[in-house]
Amino acid sequence: MKVKFDLAEILKSHHGERHLVVLHDFPDPDAISAAFTHRLISSNYGIETDIIYSGEISHQQNIALVRLLGINLQKFDPGLDFHPYQAVVFVDHQGTTVGEIYSALEEAKLPLLLVVDHHQPQEALKPEFIDIQQVGSTATIYAGYLEQGVIDFDSAIKDHVIAATALMHGIHSDTGGFIRATARDFSAAGFLSRFRDAELLDHILRQARSKHTMDIIHRALGNRATADSFSIAGIGYVRAENRDAIPQAADFLLSEENIHTTIVYGIVEDDERGEIFIGSLRTSKLTLDPDQFLKEVLGKNEDGSYFGGGRPLAGGFAIPIGFLTGAPNKEYQQIKWDTYDQQIKHRIFAKIGIEVGTDRQ
Repeated sequence: MKVKFDLAEILKSHHGERHLVVLHDFPDPDAISAAFTHRLISSNYGIETDIIYSGEISHQQNIALVRLLGINLQKFDPGLDFHPYQAVVFVDHQGTTVGEIYSALEEAKLPLLLVVDHHQPQEALKPEFIDIQQVGSTATIYAGYLEQGVIDFDSAIKDHVIAATALMHGIHSDTGGFIRATARDFSAAGFLSRFRDAELLDHILRQARSKHTMDIIHRALGNRATADSFSIAGIGYVRAENRDAIPQAADFLLSEENIHTTIVYGIVEDDERGEIFIGSLRTSKLTLDPDQFLKEVLGKNEDGSYFGGGRPLAGGFAIPIGFLTGAPNKEYQQIKWDTYDQQIKHRIFAKIGIEVGTDRQ
């Protein structure tokens, strides 16, 4: 779904306001770069913006991106005063993964001005303006705004170089190093290449995997169950700061011979938000729709929002554990994990037509 609009005209009509830009819970290069660019564009029209997120920034490349480019992000505080803001913007998501922030925004009655995203439509929000495009990244959409002249982009201006470098990283990351890139992703990268800092981008991309990430990949390898070219792995409990190892493990498992789809999941322990059952799907099978697959496997919550969703060749899900969060002892913790592990495997294998109890490696 895409609604045609002129971003410049929208921002002109909100001159002098202060907006809140909301990222999904675990911001990735696509979300971070798009939000930074949105702030850059907004400032040109006299609009102040603050970028917030809930969760963690844990992937080593994401940490490097934020630090090296000097991108200022604020972790959401439940006590945040919304009165200084006149509108909110959602970038690289449609509200399904930011339950705590979304509830606070609804209570504050802060108008949802704009949603910009590249994932499949979730139909959970009713913003004033929405731009959902079937491209490889949200960074591609923002590169398009820049190429259309929403601001006068100039390689002599430091913040413009930062935005171009970050957007290039966002496209590279969300398209699997351009393997899954569309023609428009390539076109956007071509435009950005005239402004980006190649040396800085190379430094960000060369960040090594952490020991914790390698341990989780090792755990996924040891726990994987395979059938009909699917590889499914539960990795148990994961600290919030290591959450980004889950999609990295899914990417790694996809490199195994005769495997076209991988799903890696675990229970993420967050001291502030409790426990969340989180997983990532990666596929090389063009006829498998991750968004539809995860929605059919996992269903909806009591508010009618899907637990999972995705885009071409990739998807993810997050299921709050709620009342069962925490454990009085290790034995109880293991019982809880076994229950979630068996339930998700049962649903996935049932979806692909494998009978429960069938021998699997």
